[in-house]
Amino acid sequence: MVTAMKSAKMKLIIFDCDGTLVDGQHMILDSMRHASLACGVDYPGDEPVRRIVGLTLLRAIEDVFPDLHIDQHMSLKDAFIERFQQLRAEDHEEPLFEDVRETLEHLNDDGYLLGVATGKSRRGLVNTLKNHDLEKYFITLNTADDGPGKPHPAMLQNAMRDAGADPEETVMVGDTTYDIQMAKAARVQSIGVSWGYHPEKELAQAGADHIIDRILHLPATLKR
Repeated sequence: MVTAMKSAKMKLIIFDCDGTLVDGQHMILDSMRHASLACGVDYPGDEPVRRIVGLTLLRAIEDVFPDLHIDQHMSLKDAFIERFQQLRAEDHEEPLFEDVRETLEHLNDDGYLLGVATGKSRRGLVNTLKNHDLEKYFITLNTADDGPGKPHPAMLQNAMRDAGADPEETVMVGDTTYDIQMAKAARVQSIGVSWGYHPEKELAQAGADHIIDRILHLPATLKR
């Protein structure tokens, strides 16, 4: 459904990355399977892993493997990173979702300031944006390396400071409940997207102000 945003005119739009701009799940799932095998622990299946996309890596591993010791969590993290970097070196891709580039171009032309808030490392985010020639669209990048991860509001607070935007001028766009919870904690509006890794029903229950099923609907949702 496409409806107008409430309150002040939007100035700053912050996007999640995996599940919103790019579909990185195949590399994440492969890396977690590899890490599980390398560390001798049972892989819990793809769905539990897919659900934690968006969290910082260590927090994600703790959620997927809650009964393991911290030393095992750290070993899984190291094995995951090693495999993920191997896949990237082999030119495995994180494909853009449909119409992402066209929508970013449209928003940029309309004068919006754009940013990213992601559970990826800064290195991983920069690589992803460069691979798709998207870095030129974003004025602020906030990652797992910069402080507390989602759903803590720090990444959005940092983005607003970078852009000189107030909460009422800012909107978070993402595919997980972590994105919606982060937006609420930062007192900014949120737009959930239905093509990512958490069901639309859960986004609504988390308090998303709007939910869109195509990124091309985003410009209309932002307008008065």
